[in-house]
Amino acid sequence: IRLKFLNDTEEVAVVRPEDTVGGLKSKCFPGQESQMKFIYRGQLLQDQGRTLRSLHITDNCVIHCHRSRSAAAALPDPVPTAPDSSSLPLGAGNLMVPAVMVVLAVVWYFRINYRQLFTAPATVSLIGVTVLFSFLAFRMY
Repeated sequence: IRLKFLNDTEEVAVVRPEDTVGGLKSKCFPGQESQMKFIYRGQLLQDQGRTLRSLHITDNCVIHCHRSRSAAAALPDPVPTAPDSSSLPLGAGNLMVPAVMVVLAVVWYFRINYRQLFTAPATVSLIGVTVLFSFLAFRMY
């Protein structure tokens, strides 16, 4: 069978149909059996006692391998670092305020240059949305 990893490398494992999933893990990854997860045809192979024949794994089949970091195997960080509060992570939430500001600026541009397209209620609504957004933006920052 072929063992395929996340970085698209493959290894060939010579096994017999009566070998178990646990036996395959201990044969190919000695000492790391608890960290290894096998996936075959989209199904996680959790039962370590099942044979390859019972899972219909035949010659030249591909089993995807994933090495998970279990709590026992994870090494603690020797120097804990505090998160940097001066920089905000880039995400949709942090981009929302500038995006709304740009939209409001464009609408105000059209309101000033194309007055005939804006009725009095639309102008009052635009003023209200701008004031509300300004309060929200100042409250956030």
